[in-house]
Amino acid sequence: MRLSGISYRAGSELWLRDIDLSLATGGINVLLGATLAGKTTLLRIMAGLDRPTTGQLLDGNRDLTGVPVRQRNVAMVYQQFINYPSLTVYENIASPLRVARKSEAEIKTRVTQLAETLRLTQFLSRYPAELSGGQQQRTALARALAKDAELLLLDEPLINLDYKLREELRAELTQLFAAGRTTVVYATTEPLEALQLGGHTTLLAEGRVLQSGTTLEVFRRPATLEAARAFSDPPLNVIPAAAVEGIRLPASATSATEVLLGIRAHELSLAGGSGQIALRGRVELAEISGSETFLHLARDNVRLVAQLPGVHNLPLNEPCTLYIRPTSLYGFDRSGRLLFAPES
Repeated sequence: MRLSGISYRAGSELWLRDIDLSLATGGINVLLGATLAGKTTLLRIMAGLDRPTTGQLLDGNRDLTGVPVRQRNVAMVYQQFINYPSLTVYENIASPLRVARKSEAEIKTRVTQLAETLRLTQFLSRYPAELSGGQQQRTALARALAKDAELLLLDEPLINLDYKLREELRAELTQLFAAGRTTVVYATTEPLEALQLGGHTTLLAEGRVLQSGTTLEVFRRPATLEAARAFSDPPLNVIPAAAVEGIRLPASATSATEVLLGIRAHELSLAGGSGQIALRGRVELAEISGSETFLHLARDNVRLVAQLPGVHNLPLNEPCTLYIRPTSLYGFDRSGRLLFAPES
């Protein structure tokens, strides 16, 4: 599927602007962006629920722009779970298979398989009202997967699940998607989720495409500072190169009048080594989160956050030095264009 010049206007507001995007057929396509970036609107246009103000939705030589959703082989799962309240979990999952006139033996096999994958086996005889929010979301997801549609659209489908279950299901869904013929479009606000899913990633911001490509390539070589920020969690550290002592910029940056350094939080450490760059400041906050510590440092107008393994209970307002390898730095010019990036 290809989106060509897609724009969408709601009243006086432009929600999508000139979207050009080709989906990887039979693979995972991640839409990554903050809330209100345009992900859900784009999914609804792909599904045929909304029609773009301008542009075309193409499947090979076929123009799908005005084709209603009922005439498309598509399934969609929203953040908000939607199930048939009068049907059991078993019948909810089986419903698209019955519409497709599958045999009872085929239906039972498929429902059983999906129930096992999505941890729903013990709930098959229950009704949606008897389920938790997470169980209802898994039921909606199982029903969408049962349809075996050519295009599967997932709008943050795991957001209502607890952390452990999300991690388990994400891994299993990735394997499930890889084994099928379905083209999957998965919307998320979380950079880590995009990395775990792999495939191809499109970065969205304010209804625009910032960058698109294989997930690892977009992560490792963001074309702009805006793209690097969109694909970083914790937020990307950005500091002027002029504020860093002893730094030697690569030849690609020597002609720039100003260079901004981008530093990913996980690249910073408390232990220095030969050739590493020292970044000094005072401790503003040390957030201990399970087996990690998010350390916030301040120096003049520069703020840094480091994602450190282990527990570090550092006293507030005390001096502290963080270190980074020069080969882990990103460089951007004043306009935000990428000048250099870490070697893969």
